[in-house]
Amino acid sequence: MNNDPSQPPGTPVSTPSATAPTTQQAPAPPGGAPGRLGSLGPVGLVLAGGISVQFGGALAVTLMPRAGALGVVTLRLLAAAGVLLVVCRPRLRGHSRTDWGTVVVFGITMGAMNGLFYEAVARIPLGPAVTLEVLGPLALSVLASRRAINAVWAGLALAGVFLLGGGGFGDLDPTGVAFALGAGTMWAAYIVFSARTGRRFPQADGLALAMAVAALLFLPLGIAEAGTRLLDPTTVALGSAVALLSSVLPYTLELLALRRLPASTFAILMSLEPAIAATAGFLILGQALSATEAAAIALVIAASIGAVRTQVGRGKVRAQTPEA
Repeated sequence: MNNDPSQPPGTPVSTPSATAPTTQQAPAPPGGAPGRLGSLGPVGLVLAGGISVQFGGALAVTLMPRAGALGVVTLRLLAAAGVLLVVCRPRLRGHSRTDWGTVVVFGITMGAMNGLFYEAVARIPLGPAVTLEVLGPLALSVLASRRAINAVWAGLALAGVFLLGGGGFGDLDPTGVAFALGAGTMWAAYIVFSARTGRRFPQADGLALAMAVAALLFLPLGIAEAGTRLLDPTTVALGSAVALLSSVLPYTLELLALRRLPASTFAILMSLEPAIAATAGFLILGQALSATEAAAIALVIAASIGAVRTQVGRGKVRAQTPEA
């Protein structure tokens, strides 16, 4: 899904399917420094993005009393869009109607994913919200995978996800549960359209444009809920920090990872998000981990390690197979 960084902007490049492994080098992240981020490898990029987004989510929970769920989303998207547009400076000309259609849908998906998730964490705790949300990527991993073993890893991760939720969600606000499940559906769509956007735009240009679309769509909603509270300096500063942790860093890292990682493996790696969220909740929100939650974390980590090992083994087999 990448455009060769050695080619000038706009040069067409043959790219692999989003669900097929590729050994092509990922392009430089916004602002350059390909060695710094690229040296992490696609798995390292996903994990770094997950840590960033969950700690950003925990910070966002503390900000909601100031601006409300939609106000926090608006601040996050506006700040993230501003940073990405300045750093990436994406070209507005030379793109096809299909390119723009992909960016617009990607932006709508990001906005919906953020809005639904923040409405969920306004009603239910962070850990269960992320636990329910991750069901979307897990479902995608089963649908996108062409290997039976990935269904096993997805099933193991799913067991851990429900265990992390305490074996059931009957005590949670039904509206919050519905919002979290909706966010999970949008998360799965985000994975698909992030891959498509990465194939059509160089570097993180498509991400910057999609973030701007999401910010513009959410601005009226944020103003309606928070009003002038969006202009409070402290609220703006905290919202900018949330944007950096929850949008700029993770989305850029994930977009780069999806250039070299199959969608099915990426989706299973997303099962680590509840474990990361539980850690962030403990460190920032004071939510302690029980023995059951620790066991659930072990399950999702085992599933993720299995998915990675399967992908690495498949890559080695492909590399050792002589071409006809």
